[in-house]
Amino acid sequence: MADTKTFHLPDLGEGLPDATIVEWLVKEGDSVKLDAPLVSMETAKAVVEVPSPYTGKVLKFHGAAGDVIETGAALAEFELDPNGKQRAESGGTGHHAPAKKAAAPAPAPAPAATADREDEGTVVGAMISSNAVHVEQAASIGGVKAVPAVRALAKKLKVDLARVRPTGADGVVTLKDVKAAAANGSAPLGAAPAAVAAPAAAAPTVTHSAVSLAGKPVRTAPPTAHVIGQPEQLKGVRRNMARVMADAHARVVQTTIVDDADLHAWIGKQDITARTIRAIVAACKAEPGLNAWFDDKNLTLTKHPQVDLGVAVDTPDGLFVPALRNAHLLDARGVREGINRLRAQVEDRSIPPSELTGYTISLSNFGMFAGRYGTVVVVPPCVAIVGVGKLSHDVVAVIGGIEVHRRLPISLTFDHRACTGGEAARFLKVLLDDLALSQ
Repeated sequence: MADTKTFHLPDLGEGLPDATIVEWLVKEGDSVKLDAPLVSMETAKAVVEVPSPYTGKVLKFHGAAGDVIETGAALAEFELDPNGKQRAESGGTGHHAPAKKAAAPAPAPAPAATADREDEGTVVGAMISSNAVHVEQAASIGGVKAVPAVRALAKKLKVDLARVRPTGADGVVTLKDVKAAAANGSAPLGAAPAAVAAPAAAAPTVTHSAVSLAGKPVRTAPPTAHVIGQPEQLKGVRRNMARVMADAHARVVQTTIVDDADLHAWIGKQDITARTIRAIVAACKAEPGLNAWFDDKNLTLTKHPQVDLGVAVDTPDGLFVPALRNAHLLDARGVREGINRLRAQVEDRSIPPSELTGYTISLSNFGMFAGRYGTVVVVPPCVAIVGVGKLSHDVVAVIGGIEVHRRLPISLTFDHRACTGGEAARFLKVLLDDLALSQ
């Protein structure tokens, strides 16, 4: 009788509790080889390909595209090929094993194998035959070369990858290719020919228009009918954001103080974001207690000599906070180049997970859209976050009269368990004073 195995979803890194199936790269009944691409999964930080842990036949999937699978839960059933190459039971799979197997003692040779591939337990897709870690590689599936993030975007935008003209190296379909196809409608997924679709629209059966003569939406069903939208499961980045924000709200004693930075003395056109980051660095040097991590279990405060600034980036998929490393060492040009690089990596989902953790203080520039002040959320273990509102022209009183000055609203939210109101106020004053300098 053939040996069957159940493949459980491994920890895809950072101790994430679950992941969402983006696309199965094989079908039930297919024969697969060890480490061949099996399924594309979306976590809170990336879209990754999970390789097959066995050589054999895929008997059953335990989820379809869009399903959320908990770490350690069954993902697929395999019938092993007795003549095919299999990974040794003690060999690494490129993932953390489910927690329920942690109690089993490791065999004696395990330490030597671990020493050879130290990173194997945290990276998806690390192959047993090599120390090289391949992240976001373009796999050819159905004759189309694309990385998992591109396939996920195409699925979301309902774009048929097989009909997209690739512009990447070696015929790889890029994110820009998918976005362009979605914009011009050149590769709709499952689109029927126009000639076939036309007759269906010729005999409408709707008796009430959903739009009034004034162009406004109107109710077309009785008030008692269920006309609201259907619940949608939060997935990926948004799912993680919900957890993180709920945890922050429950744990942190959030306190916010606000003021305005007067930019009237500025000479010429300057980069507001770069100047704001320079001012944050100056404030961190003056009050290092806000550039710190607070351990609420052991009641310890770790002040950091370096400033690794978390910069909030808004995307359609949710909120990302990549870290601008060593911001205290960067000039205005270095800051701008770093911000642009992080934003581009977030938008095409190529940013390494390591760049989304470990920041010492954070910045939310919500004013680029709207809003003057806000209670931006401090995420543990950080102690503070700076919020920048919308630039305004305000009438201010000066000696002998009034003037119109450019002013930048600043909000500082801090964890009152870790620092005092005086420390926060002094931090904010240094930040405002630095922004008030001419250049």
